[in-house]
Amino acid sequence: MSTPDVTVTVIVYNDAERLTRAVDSVRRQTHANVEIVISDDHSTDETPQVARRLAAADPRVRHLRLERNSGGCSAPRNRALETARAPYLMFLDSDDELPDDAVELLLAAHREREIDFAMGAVQRVRVDNGRRSTWMPHLVAERRTLDGIEADPRLLFEHLATSKMYARAFLDRHGLRFPEGIHYEDQLFSAQAYCLAKAFTIIPEPVYRWYVAPFAAFEAASISNQRHKLANVRDRVHVQHLIDAFLAESGHESLREDKDHKFLKHDFRMYASDLPYRDEEWLSSFADIVTPYLDTLAPGAFARLPRAERVVLQLIRDRRLPEAGLAARGLGRGVAPRQVTTDAQGRTYWGDKIPPSEWSRRELDISDLELETRPFPSAQFRHEITEITRGPGAAVDLTIRTYDPALRLPVGPQRATLLIAPGRRRLRVPFRLSPVRPGIFEGHAHLDLAAAPLPFHGFAGVRHPLLRLEHQGLSHTGLLLAPLTFPALTTQVPSHRLTVEPEGHGPGRLQVRWEPAGVTARVVRPVVRRVARPRVKRAARLLASALK
Repeated sequence: MSTPDVTVTVIVYNDAERLTRAVDSVRRQTHANVEIVISDDHSTDETPQVARRLAAADPRVRHLRLERNSGGCSAPRNRALETARAPYLMFLDSDDELPDDAVELLLAAHREREIDFAMGAVQRVRVDNGRRSTWMPHLVAERRTLDGIEADPRLLFEHLATSKMYARAFLDRHGLRFPEGIHYEDQLFSAQAYCLAKAFTIIPEPVYRWYVAPFAAFEAASISNQRHKLANVRDRVHVQHLIDAFLAESGHESLREDKDHKFLKHDFRMYASDLPYRDEEWLSSFADIVTPYLDTLAPGAFARLPRAERVVLQLIRDRRLPEAGLAARGLGRGVAPRQVTTDAQGRTYWGDKIPPSEWSRRELDISDLELETRPFPSAQFRHEITEITRGPGAAVDLTIRTYDPALRLPVGPQRATLLIAPGRRRLRVPFRLSPVRPGIFEGHAHLDLAAAPLPFHGFAGVRHPLLRLEHQGLSHTGLLLAPLTFPALTTQVPSHRLTVEPEGHGPGRLQVRWEPAGVTARVVRPVVRRVARPRVKRAARLLASALK
């Protein structure tokens, strides 16, 4: 057999259902001189049979089966790398795909000039709704060749090993292999590759299609989505220690602050979003694991974070764990704390007390949020549902508490409105918020979802009610946070099945789900989808032009 130009390793474990899709995406490559190594981590389902069938159908495909399961991605990649015959290597997971021209584009970058690896854009595809986005788009926006990671340390955020094509000589020269026996091996491998490479090229075209199931059941979740496991937290922190040691040993200590910032902004941030859903015992163990490592990070890495993220970090470090969960519900959402405290110098701090240490005061100082002076439309309030009861039909009765820690609202009752729009038109539910004590208001709203105006072809999807406040001719619209757990309420509205439930992730908003039923689902929506196709729309426009 002739020597292939590129070896693509497809690692798999108990994924017979999706393996064919992954391998076929390599077989379809516009650059056909490839070797495909299916590296099976000792699967116990039908994966071996599927792999043998694929190898029998195409001489470019080889099936490699490990003698025992390794429990990770490293061993199957390393075993395939040992047998790879091509001078260039790529890695593909069995639940993902390569765009048709991925190999051609990356190989062209290698042939253009001598580089150690080439990398391109990663297209993320949500399996629950089909939405597509580019992973870290600002890092791959333009074609460029860098002489080392120091030219752009932000690339440490792009730690995927699967979006790159490596020169085999580069990997062998440095003995660069995936660390076995640990998770998050990509992060260490990629950090080493970035630091050891003398030159690498970035291209803006998509070279990897990453299928993401963010809300998969715990038992089916990918390793990166198993954040509910404390072992997962330990693995992430352990890998960070390994990266830190490598940076020190290889003479790249100057990258430490950038790498620490990446950990805080990406790795810790993922856990922070989940904190409201963790119990006190889990939070205590989480703090035990992460706090000693946080204490080793460069101070400048914290200073580069938005204030809301610094607050969550410091509340964890100060073991104010319930408050950390409250703060995490507002990350990136402009949600106020329930309470703030001001010292003698006029500095404002998160919570009901002035922090005891100088470092805590610096991190929990939220004076820069300008809660008292920012324009009313962008002011920060906190709206929480404290009670949900089922009313008649598709109605729910809500008890809502609004926190105004900066005392922006005047004393007395406030006009408020709930807004929800499953179509182009909104349902508006006015109600009144009455003062309970300074900075706290409470009210009751009757939300009859049967009155929500739906499109004639129905609506399939999720909406989250918003709360609008009016003051001196200005309006403010904010999130409506729900209890984190309550029984889902399901009922029927015309042509739809409707469910009111907690969001279950992120800030934990009140969530309303519509599912078309009956004739609307069987007839109306399929007809509308056909009519809405681009060809039909173009034909309608041409006909309209001809009739003018």
